[in-house]
This record gives sequence, C-alpha cells and structure tokens, in this order.
Amino acid sequence: MTDISSHNLAVWSTYGAHQISRGIELPELDPWAWDIPDAGPGIEVLGDVRGLRVLDLGSGLGRHAARVAAHGAQVTAIDSSPTQHQRAVDRYPDTLGLHLVCADAVDHLHHAAPYDLVYSVSGVPFTDPRRLLPALANAIRPGGRLVFSALHTTSAGAGPSSEAVARTEALRLPGTTEDHPTHMWVLGTSLWEDLLGEHSLILDSVTTIDSPQPDNRASYRLYCAHRPKRVPSRPRTSAPPTPTAALGVGVIVHGPQGVLLGLHRNGAHELPGGTVEAGETLAEAAIRELYEEAGLVAEPGAVQVLGTLIDQVGGVVRVTVPVLITDWSGTPHQREEALGSWRFWPLNALPQPLFVPNSQALTAWNPDLPLDHPAACFQPYTIPGRA
Repeated sequence: MTDISSHNLAVWSTYGAHQISRGIELPELDPWAWDIPDAGPGIEVLGDVRGLRVLDLGSGLGRHAARVAAHGAQVTAIDSSPTQHQRAVDRYPDTLGLHLVCADAVDHLHHAAPYDLVYSVSGVPFTDPRRLLPALANAIRPGGRLVFSALHTTSAGAGPSSEAVARTEALRLPGTTEDHPTHMWVLGTSLWEDLLGEHSLILDSVTTIDSPQPDNRASYRLYCAHRPKRVPSRPRTSAPPTPTAALGVGVIVHGPQGVLLGLHRNGAHELPGGTVEAGETLAEAAIRELYEEAGLVAEPGAVQVLGTLIDQVGGVVRVTVPVLITDWSGTPHQREEALGSWRFWPLNALPQPLFVPNSQALTAWNPDLPLDHPAACFQPYTIPGRA
C-alpha cells in the first residue's frame, strides 16, 4: 500500500468512527444514487445482475451492495477502512448474496476469481489508477463490465486535472465543520479513457451527473466500460535467439481451478517453460522447467507432449512444444526473480496480456479459447484432451 493509500485509509477510518459515534441510521437507498441524490441514472445502468458475480469497490456502509444483492447477484463488497467495514457488518450481518470484506482493493483484485461486473460509487478516484487499473483489468472476466462514478468538478467549481496525479480534496465529517484532507485523482474524461485503454478496457459511455442545486457546481461522471471477450498477447522480441534457445517447451498445467500462469516482470503472463537442454527429452525439459520456475513436481507418466508450434519472428524460425500436465504435487510459488505471482486462472477468464508463444500453445491445446495472437503452424503429435 502506498503512502497516499495509507493516508486515505486513515481519513476514511476516522470518518467511519465518527459515524459510528453518532449512531445515526441512514435509510435504505430509494432511489439509487451514484453520487448526487435526485440526479443522474439509477441502478438500471448495471443491467440484469441476476446470477452475476459482482464486486463493489469502496463499499462504505454497504447500502449499494445490499441493493445489488437483493436483485439476485452474488456481491462482494470491499472497503479498506475497518470502521467503514464495521458499519456495514453491523447493518447487514446476514444478508443473502452479500459478502463483506475489509481489505486493500488492489490486493484483493490480485487474488480474487474474476468478476462479471465491478462497480464503484465514487471509490475509484481514491486509488492511484496506475495501481488500480492493472489489477482491475484481469479481475474482470473477458466480456465483463466496469461501471464507476468519479468527481469531475468540485462544488467550488474546480475542474479535473489534465495529468494522472493526485490532488488534495477535503472530506467533511457529517454534522460538523471539520474537514480532513484526502488525496484524489480527479481526472478529465479523455484522460480516464486513455488510462482505461492502456489496460485493454474499452470505454462505452460517459454520463454527466450535475447537482440540481443552482448554487452547487459539483459535477460527476459515470463511466461504463468493458473488457473485450478476446485476450490479447504480448509480442515476443524480434532479436535472434541464442544458439541454445532455438527449441523451447510451454508447460500447460491444467486442473480444476484452471491453467497455471505466472507474471513476468515485463508485464506478460506466462506458462512455465523454457529451453530444452542438450540430452533432455521434451518431457524431461517440461518437468525440470516446471519445478525450477514454479516449484511443482510432476512424473514422466503425467506429461503429454502435444505437438510442435512453428512461427517466424524477425526472419528467425521459432519452435515451441506445448506440453500438458494434469497431475502434479506441491503448491506453486516463485523460484526465479523474473517470474512469479503464480496462480491458476479459469479458462473463461484468462489474464492479459499473454506471452505470444504461450498464447499459441494454449490455442493449440484448446482451439476454442478466445485468444488473439500471430498465427503459427501447429503439428500435433496426439489429439489433446479437452477440459
């Protein structure tokens, strides 16, 4: 957590403690409001949420999350402030479909199963978008949606920043004249669109929400975006390979929780794998690389060599052999500096971007996966089993 995040957490914890001490019970939401009561669209923006896996970012008292759960969704409501979380727990101790979590949002997004819908009522601008959006991009399943409201113009008329930097805004404790400085990313519409696009999130619409009071210049924007259904890949380097790196294996470790992928320090998600060393069989290379990179142990009988992938980059022929392993022992963990954050990803929500040879290997194994990558020639050795 950054210093700004820690400061904002302290302020919101003070806010929650103040509200608990006041003992005031707010009514349930009627109607739904994104930021300003009696202004802007309502819950219909979220569409039909029945049966969806939904995340409320910065859920506070939990009223919005409880409303979404009442419409048939499975809602995780997350807030980093212990006092705000306690307010929600006290109010909704046993609400069907509602799961209340006290955690840092980015930490949660890195480990949670992907969501069908993520929404936030004014919570997004309190976290650095360059920290939040990379985590959001893979926490939303392909085809899933992101809906969030954000401050655009303050009540005093101060407009948005032209750069993705935080600025100080005052949070007033209800019933007092006491202000607490918070750090917010109050950004213009085009800047939000650019930031979303950098992480392969497509902006669909922007709705202006203005205060109905003529003496109040406050204005918000409601952003609706989606993650494309197909997963992009990260290009491989065009530099010629070293003489020992002409042949490599890509190890597809597949089980009930999905496919094992690690995050490379260059930002791409990768399968375990690497160069076949002199004297090794392809199966032996896969077993060795899986252990060296992710700490998992597999036996030769559990290895299925699927075929040969051949493509060309920069005039150099590249050969990759996808290998399938469905039985192993151990828990994946980081063993090499450049590659870590190992986890299993469901096939309908693979992260982005994928390393090109790995994306090609996954498509060779399962052609139905929605992966985008340069074409490669695949020569199968056997007919791969389907998950």
